[in-house]
Amino acid sequence: MKNSSLVILAAGMGSRYGGLKQLDRVGPSGEAIADYSIFDAKRAGFNKVVFVIRKSLEQDFIDVFARKWGNVIDIQFAFQEMDTDVPAGVDVSLREKPWGTAHAVLAARKAVAEPFAVINADDFYGSTAFTMMKEYLDNGVSPVRYGLLAYVLENTLSEHGGVSRGVCRTDNNRLVAIHERKKVRKEGNVAVADPYPGEPDQFDLRSPVSMNYWGYPADVFDPLYESFQRFALENRNNPKEEMLLPGIVQAKMDAGEVVVDVLTCQEHWIGVTYKEDKPIVEAALRELVAQGRYPQSVFPG
Repeated sequence: MKNSSLVILAAGMGSRYGGLKQLDRVGPSGEAIADYSIFDAKRAGFNKVVFVIRKSLEQDFIDVFARKWGNVIDIQFAFQEMDTDVPAGVDVSLREKPWGTAHAVLAARKAVAEPFAVINADDFYGSTAFTMMKEYLDNGVSPVRYGLLAYVLENTLSEHGGVSRGVCRTDNNRLVAIHERKKVRKEGNVAVADPYPGEPDQFDLRSPVSMNYWGYPADVFDPLYESFQRFALENRNNPKEEMLLPGIVQAKMDAGEVVVDVLTCQEHWIGVTYKEDKPIVEAALRELVAQGRYPQSVFPG
């Protein structure tokens, strides 16, 4: 089994949640969602976890994750700040929000020298997702092949209203495009979204969707760094613009530089965006424990 890392994006501000949802305890033994990701990654064969965080949160993440997991898997931290890797001549004081998910991945480059997966800290992906991605990182990923771990659209919808989803258009399990749509909800036997010019507003419930779970080769960092340098300079006066992973991947696909393999798993994705989501996540995790899919506590020891 080859070396591979799991990069967990955890530098978000949690403004809609009203606090640091990355650290909030939702499991029956006080686990954060990321504890389940570490547990699943370790048993799938990943040998390192890199949290991308803000420097001000380092001690909190050491206390919550490194002290519990550091003896069984390598836990490291990388820091995404407003000025991380920003070229000279860009005034970061104009920024209203961070530079985006692609910038967050770039922040991990000094800690990662092997194929790696990228996930969000506040999303529960399920054990199958990690075994599928580990297999891909060991045998499929290359400088011209990236992986996207996708979910069945119906398995990611909410009973409490519309959600934002990246609905994938594929050809023989290769990614063609991601349609980022808002207020996606189930109506009858289909999923619908609010109309948007030039974009589809109806989808098959079995469509694959991206939940920001990517697989990359280690050499992705050099071109990503160059892309961010251009992006930061071009958007020095656009404080709301973000450099997002789907856009970077789409540009490379359009240029014929890479293909993206779509790995669709059947797990039910669980996420927390608002404080009201917490009881739903807690109940779902208790049910997974009752089914025997997870132990009462995923902590080592």
